[in-house]
Amino acid sequence: MAVPFFSSTFASSFSFFHPAPKLKLCSNHLLRCTAPFSAGLEAGVFLSVGAHVIPHPDKIEKGGEDAYLVSSHRGGVIAVADGVSGWAEKDVDPALFSRDLMANASAFLQDQQVNYEPRILIQKAHSATSSVGSATAVVAMLERNGILKIANVGDCGVRIIRKGQIVFATSPQEHYFDCPYQLSSEAVGQTFVDATVMTVELMEEDTIVMGTDGLFDNVFDREIVSVVGSCRNVLDSAKELAKIAHDHSLDSNFDSPYSQEARTHGIDVPWWKKIMGMKLTGGKRDDITVIVAEVKSSFIS
Repeated sequence: MAVPFFSSTFASSFSFFHPAPKLKLCSNHLLRCTAPFSAGLEAGVFLSVGAHVIPHPDKIEKGGEDAYLVSSHRGGVIAVADGVSGWAEKDVDPALFSRDLMANASAFLQDQQVNYEPRILIQKAHSATSSVGSATAVVAMLERNGILKIANVGDCGVRIIRKGQIVFATSPQEHYFDCPYQLSSEAVGQTFVDATVMTVELMEEDTIVMGTDGLFDNVFDREIVSVVGSCRNVLDSAKELAKIAHDHSLDSNFDSPYSQEARTHGIDVPWWKKIMGMKLTGGKRDDITVIVAEVKSSFIS
């Protein structure tokens, strides 16, 4: 995002926070950081999760400015945060806030006051974040009975796919085009109160696709459905979606979701190019974080 707003499957239970592609569970290749696991041991539904990160081409050395969280707590918790790149103009590393936010979210997962409510988790994590900066964020928490609770601030997103169709999608929160709602170190930013809170009843074999705007600005929903339907597992799906988003982001001729949205807001080529039949096209270069999770059932006798 461009504009800051200032005014292997594991059997045991664990939480995994990804601040940069240097962790034990990730590949050392900066463009291919993956972490698959299956959450949950008790009876009920749980999530089998794959995640993949591809940093912005100019931010490969530091691993980008996104961060994500995967946990096996209860039915499973997934979350992503996207550091607002505009802070770099103030000599602030945009990655610090998003990483701090997700680390704090991981720490508060089992807090009694959170009570497995994603909006309260955002409140606690945001209050504990001491880094300067801001980030968009989305958190999804699955109950064993199949109820998925989602809280979203900004333009990270979630899609739920059932039998080859998207049955649920979040909508981005924006002040204006390319300036999303964001949790901030500044008092004038948004808070947990501004989060959109949603509840969805999931079924076994449903697929959750969560990502930063680097995914949804560059990949259409129909492409997401096609990839999920054609891949062997959640990790392959996450890797393929991230690759497609990365390829589209570098293609100046691709008429991306981002370029289409820009044109609806009056951002286009000069009038004389329009006369020649030209229009604004191209993907959006950005950090790309993708989490794909499949709902599974476990029965303990």
